[in-house]
Amino acid sequence: MTARERFLMALEHKEADRIPMHDTPWNAAIRRWRSEGLPANINPSEYFDFEMAVFGADTSPRFSVKTVEENKEYITKTTQYGGLRRDHKNYSSTPEIIDYPVKTRDDWEKIKERLKPSQDRVDWKGSWLTGTKEDDRGFDSILETDRTDQRLGLPGSRKAREQGRFTVYATPFGYDQAQSYVRSEQLLMLIATDPEWVRDMYEADAQLSIEMYEIMKKGGFEFDGAFILCDLGYRNGLLFSPHHYDEQLRPTFRKLVGYFKGQGLPVILHSCGCVKELIPRFIEDELTCLQPLEVKAGMDLVQLKKDFGDQLTFMGGIDTRAMADPDPSVIEKEISTKIPFAKKGGGYIYHSDHSVPHTVSFEQYKHTLELVMHYGVY
Repeated sequence: MTARERFLMALEHKEADRIPMHDTPWNAAIRRWRSEGLPANINPSEYFDFEMAVFGADTSPRFSVKTVEENKEYITKTTQYGGLRRDHKNYSSTPEIIDYPVKTRDDWEKIKERLKPSQDRVDWKGSWLTGTKEDDRGFDSILETDRTDQRLGLPGSRKAREQGRFTVYATPFGYDQAQSYVRSEQLLMLIATDPEWVRDMYEADAQLSIEMYEIMKKGGFEFDGAFILCDLGYRNGLLFSPHHYDEQLRPTFRKLVGYFKGQGLPVILHSCGCVKELIPRFIEDELTCLQPLEVKAGMDLVQLKKDFGDQLTFMGGIDTRAMADPDPSVIEKEISTKIPFAKKGGGYIYHSDHSVPHTVSFEQYKHTLELVMHYGVY
C-alpha cells in the first residue's frame, strides 16, 4: 500500500494496513540530530519516511530578505513581508517581531498591490532554498528549508508522486497571514473596530493562494490534498471570539475549503492552540482534517475522537514533552493510550502535537516512531 492510499483511506475514515505518519521537526532539532547520527546528505522526511510531501508558492509581498544585525546569539533580518524580526541563531523558538510593515490602511493598500499572482512565485527548479534562508528575491518560506520538500521544486514533486507519497499544496491564510503585516495587538483591535479592513486582508491573501494553486497545477504540480495554515488559538482558548470568526474569517475559510474540495482535494487545517470551540463550524464547512492538536492547549486526542471522530479526521495530538522525557515509558504511555483508540475506524494520522523541538534527541525520536509503527498497525 502506498502512502497516498494510506492517507486517503484515513481521511475517508477507513482502516488501512496502518495509520499514516508525518511530522515537522524544528530546524534546531534537525541540527541536533545531525550531530547525533542523522546523515548530513539526506532530508529528514526521506530518512524517517514521512508520508506527506509539502509544496507551495511564495504568497508574501516579496520584499527583499536581508540580514541587518548578527551576534553570537541572535540574528536580525528584514522579512519578505516588509517587517523586521529577530531570531535565535538556531531558530529554536518563535521569533521576536521588531517592526511591522502595515500601520495604516494606506500602508495595507500599498502592500496589497504587491499580492499579484505570477510564475516567479514558484520555485520550479528547486533552486531557491539551498541551505540559506536569505534570498534577494525576498523568499523566506514559512516552510523551513530542511523541514519539508518545499525546497525540491517541481522535480521533487514528481519524485514524491513516483514514491507514492501524499502530496499537498500548502498555503497560509487568514489571521496568521495578517499577523505578518500588522502587529498582533493592532490586529486584534482592528478585528473589533474595523472588520471591513480585516476582511479585505483575509480575502486578498486567500485569492492569491487560489491563483497560485492554479499556476502550479497548470505548470505540472499534482496534488492529493490542500494543507491550509492559520493559527486561531493559544493555550487557553481562541485568539478572538467565535462571533468575530463568523463575521470576518469564516467566509474566507469557506471559500478556501470550498474551492479545494471543488478541485477534488481533501483539506487539512493546521491551527495551533485550543480551537475546540470552532470544531462544529469546521465540520459544518466541510473541513476534512484538523492538525496538530496541541496537548498543552487542552486538545485531547482521545476526547476529540469520541466527540467528533465520525465527522472529522485528526492529525497529531502526541505530546512532544513526552518524547523528550528521559524515561522512555512516558512516551510509550502517551502513544499506547492514544493511538489504539484514535485509529479505530480510520480517521487518524500520526503527527506530533506541534513541531518536534530540539529537546528531543535523535534516539528519542527514532524510538517514538518505532512506537507509532507498533501501535499504529491495524
